[in-house]
Amino acid sequence: MTSTVTAGGRVTRWLETASPAAFTLYAVVAAFSTYFAMYAFRKPFAVGKFTGSVHLYGAVALDHKTLFIVSQVIGYAASKFFGIKIISELSPSRRARAIVLCIAIAELGLVMFGLLPAPYSAVGMLLDGLPLGMVWGLVFGFLEGRRVSDLLGAGLCASFIVASGFVKTAGKMVIDAGISERWMPAITGLLFLPALLGAVWMLAQIPPPNSEDERMRTKRAPMDSTQRRAFFGKYALGLVVLVLGYVILTTLRDFRDNFARELWDTLGFSDQPAIMTTTELPVAVGALLPVVLIMAIRDNRRALYVMHAVMIAGVVLAGVTTLMFQRGWIGPVTWMISVGLGLYIAYVPFNCVLYDRLIAATGTVGTAGFLIYVSDAAGYFGSTSLLLAKSFGKPKLAWLSFFETVALLTAAVCTVLFVVSAVYFGAHEAAWGVSLVVARTRQVVGATTSQTPTPAASVGSPENFRNPRPIIVSTSSSASSAEQACARITKSRRTVRPRTNPSGPCPPSSRCSIAATVARSSSSMFMPNV
Repeated sequence: MTSTVTAGGRVTRWLETASPAAFTLYAVVAAFSTYFAMYAFRKPFAVGKFTGSVHLYGAVALDHKTLFIVSQVIGYAASKFFGIKIISELSPSRRARAIVLCIAIAELGLVMFGLLPAPYSAVGMLLDGLPLGMVWGLVFGFLEGRRVSDLLGAGLCASFIVASGFVKTAGKMVIDAGISERWMPAITGLLFLPALLGAVWMLAQIPPPNSEDERMRTKRAPMDSTQRRAFFGKYALGLVVLVLGYVILTTLRDFRDNFARELWDTLGFSDQPAIMTTTELPVAVGALLPVVLIMAIRDNRRALYVMHAVMIAGVVLAGVTTLMFQRGWIGPVTWMISVGLGLYIAYVPFNCVLYDRLIAATGTVGTAGFLIYVSDAAGYFGSTSLLLAKSFGKPKLAWLSFFETVALLTAAVCTVLFVVSAVYFGAHEAAWGVSLVVARTRQVVGATTSQTPTPAASVGSPENFRNPRPIIVSTSSSASSAEQACARITKSRRTVRPRTNPSGPCPPSSRCSIAATVARSSSSMFMPNV
């Protein structure tokens, strides 16, 4: 891998010069292990039955398990809203410590859950969920903005598909060992703590994206509130449609995850707890395969459209197999695997490659974590709303029938939303090529305003565009020059000539000469995609 010099230990220096395969393997193991172990602090409690109920508003009763799930999801959803700001603005050097702090607070919440009697133990679940919602963004921050981010994201997504069933099985084993349901979540989390700390240390050794990564996927940097509002406002309709689709997917996915034991018990598998793990393995492989294959698509815009097609195929699969199960054409195990596969095929891209490719396609200097957390915040709000609607609106409706109904609605609505999103972003494709040229031109012109000017020949050379220099301080005048250069590029499309200077040729260090050089280098690089 092409590397940039960064401060770090022996492992970091090795990763800077390691082959892409070795770097990818290391990063996938570190990210997968971190998030897999985090699930031991979040999901084991869902395997408990927690009998009993609490009366709300007089005659309205809420069973204890639903109360605990809603409490944790409220904390998790609040964490996502906090994460929109925290994840977007947090410096990379503080990510590893932030993960450890989140886990410590979550374990404290689980200890409170064990100490307090029901229903007051719901406060412990609320505290448990409050920090854990930020762990995904902290981990993904180590992976985004790289040439291999698609593969890294797929490895990270594999963790939450497989880990959920695994830690529930582990929690059931802890209960079978004689630990009470109240203390099972805290004990299970402690069992995974050493693995989590080791994985976080591995993550902390990963160097930042290098110059070639930035050329392929644009530079990644924290985004302040002004930048976040500007980006969301520019693509508001497309992003709102995507977020709405994600809300529906998260609602179905979270319901399936939280009530997996109830669903399997209803289907007749109450005596086979391992089925919660074994049935998720084919789901993980099938859902991650499209993400891995998309890595072969170098053009970010084309990859964006392919992902939309994959997501549509996923929700259609979930809907069709649900109809087949209702008619008795397929068995319960085949159906649960198929509906899970379709759900995750549509759900997984949102958590890694979809927004990473969107940022790269638009040429925006920012972070995909911002978009992920906007979606997650809305998604878990929807998940909480569904649980409350089911508990208060249809308390006697069987979990299985409710799940079937939601799966069919998800398939129908998400298909329409994803088609609208693809059409919307397709209409913006021409502007993205211009945005990429503006970003590259600003980078080069900005370099000339630094304390050490760079000769025009070296700035605009093809070699410099293969390994672009970092953006130094860019003044408003240089930004204006970038816009002028972009306008000339857009007007001439493929052939760009330098501006005529009435007083003679432009000096080699002048902005018009630099802009023209940039235009010549950029036109062959970006204009074929405009």
